Amino acid sequence: MKQTEISKLNLNDLEVKISELKKKLFDLRMSSYVSELENPIQIRNTRRIIARLKTAKTKLTKDLIN
Repeated sequence: MKQTEISKLNLNDLEVKISELKKKLFDLRMSSYVSELENPIQIRNTRRIIARLKTAKTKLTKDLIN
């Protein structure tokens, strides 16, 4: 997910997307414990996207307060 796509999302969309990606990250981690993943870099990429979304959410929240 690119930064331009993230900046177009509103607060509710960000929260929904974060929760979806957290579930995906959980599933990836569980499947990595059970068997080897095809692409283990997916875990790192998912974590980074979640961090970007959380940063955008914090920025948006601060902008709404001010």
